[in-house]
Amino acid sequence: MVNIEAFQQLRAKFESTKTTLVAVSKMKPAESVKALYDLGQRDFGENYVQELVEKQALLPNDIQWHFIGHLQSNKVKYIAPFVHLIQGVDSFKLLQEINKQAQKNNRTISCLLQIHIANEETKFGLDEKELLETLEYYTAQQASMANVKICGLMGMASFSDDEQQVVAEFKNLNSLFHVAKQNYFIGNPDFKILSMGMSGDYDLAIAEGATHVRIGSLLFGRRSLPIQ
Repeated sequence: MVNIEAFQQLRAKFESTKTTLVAVSKMKPAESVKALYDLGQRDFGENYVQELVEKQALLPNDIQWHFIGHLQSNKVKYIAPFVHLIQGVDSFKLLQEINKQAQKNNRTISCLLQIHIANEETKFGLDEKELLETLEYYTAQQASMANVKICGLMGMASFSDDEQQVVAEFKNLNSLFHVAKQNYFIGNPDFKILSMGMSGDYDLAIAEGATHVRIGSLLFGRRSLPIQ
């Protein structure tokens, strides 16, 4: 079931702020994706490689698939032929594997570096030191990394009712985005994406500079847990 009214309201708000809506369709059927596609939505986010591969085969080719989950290096090859943007790159090793698989498919794959901004150990991502180290490695080896393109940063705030904490985490990510841009991507028009915010905090994220927001439950309803 798709909440069409919520989609239309979100689309109007996001268009007015020039924010890209990424509809997170994990654990939802291809029919639900098609329903939003028929209303004009083109950016969809998935967390699991097998599910993404299955849906991509069933749905229109002009969908822009965002992989937003934790990506294992040995699974990059399955999405490399078609993925639009890999949002969760959390190591230089993973970036190298994406470059390798993109080269095999004669593609350049756009990526975001995932930053750990939340006060939760369960989330993945680079800290500030690791971010700068990764960018140093990337800069030093850029000639051999021609099939990946770092287009910005992604982060997930804490699941918290404390708006001040969430805003502070978004501000931190925005600050790191500008540090990276000024020191490693100055004059590079491709480095322009700041992906942060979800169904519960997207207004705060947009206010703090998000260019892309990942919305799932507001569009598709709550996801039921898989049967064990």
